[in-house]
Amino acid sequence: MTTLFVLYHHPDGGPDALETFERRYRDEHLPLVAQTPGLRATRVWRVAEALGAETDVVLACAMDFDDRPALDAGLRSESMRAAGRNLREIAPGLATFLVVEDAPDLLSGA
Repeated sequence: MTTLFVLYHHPDGGPDALETFERRYRDEHLPLVAQTPGLRATRVWRVAEALGAETDVVLACAMDFDDRPALDAGLRSESMRAAGRNLREIAPGLATFLVVEDAPDLLSGA
C-alpha cells in the first residue's frame, strides 16, 4: 500500500481561522478528494498534541492507494487537480505532503 500522508499546520488568525479551515476542508476539499480514481480509503485526524514538544500541526490525513502507480494516476486526475486548487485557496502553504509505503520487513523481528 502507498499512502499520501498530509500534515496541516494551524492557519494564521486563531480559533476562528481554524474553524473556517476545518469547515472548508470538510465541505469543499474532502468531497473533491473522494472522487480520486484509485483512492481506497481516506482517514483524517485532529492532532491532540506532540509528545515532548510543541507543534502547530492541527490535522493529519492519510489517503491510501494500492501502490505508487495508483497514487501517481490519482495525482494526475482532474479530481485531485481540483482538490489541489481548492487546497491552495483554503490552506495556502499550510500542508506538508509525504508519500509513505508499507514496510513490513521492518516489523519482521517484532
